[in-house]
Parts: sequence; C-alpha cells; structure tokens
Amino acid sequence: MQVLYFAWLRERVGLPREEVETSAATVAELVEELKARGERYAVAFKDMAAVRVAVDQELTELGASIKGAREVAFFPPMTGG
Repeated sequence: MQVLYFAWLRERVGLPREEVETSAATVAELVEELKARGERYAVAFKDMAAVRVAVDQELTELGASIKGAREVAFFPPMTGG
C-alpha cells in the first residue's frame, strides 16, 4: 500500500510517500510497524495526538481497519483561516 506523509511528518520521515508491505490490520498497528523501522519514524509518530490519518482519502481514527486499503496518509491537524 502507499503511505503518504505531509508537512512536518514528511520532514521527519524524509519521504513524501513510500510503498509499504504490511501485516497490520489497523492504522495503529501500521504506526507501530513504521516506528520500528528506525528513529526518524519513531520521532515522526511520537505524539499521535498531533497526527491525523486518512485511509483511501477518508479521515479516520487509529483503530480503523486498513485491510484492502490502497493508501494511508498521515498529516498534522488542519487549521482554518
């Protein structure tokens, strides 16, 4: 599946997107797999209260299923203006 990173998550991970093979069933499990890849991922996902997620372009929560998903995107909260 494609994993996309936006804003400061992109800066910390060092990539805008990557293809990921995963056995994770939920977003939270995927985050744990990503954090185990190394320090840059651990730093990016340290405070999940500051991260939003979309699965196949639909906003969702950490407990959401990613089975069959084509894309998971991580980004900071959006602000109005």
